[in-house]
Amino acid sequence: MKWEYTTVMFEAARWFLGGKLDGQAFNDRLNRLGDEGWELVSVFDTNFTQGGTRDVVAVLKRPMK
Repeated sequence: MKWEYTTVMFEAARWFLGGKLDGQAFNDRLNRLGDEGWELVSVFDTNFTQGGTRDVVAVLKRPMK
């Protein structure tokens, strides 16, 4: 089977040395993508100064049409 992939970035709101993810918006976006046939493969964060979260990156896949 062949797969296609997409990457979605979610910005973490700045708060001093870290960020806070809007969990509801994150879930809503993943649910919409799931309705389109995308399956979540991995989630990771990108960091800035002293390990604070800058962005959360979600990688998804679905069978090629």
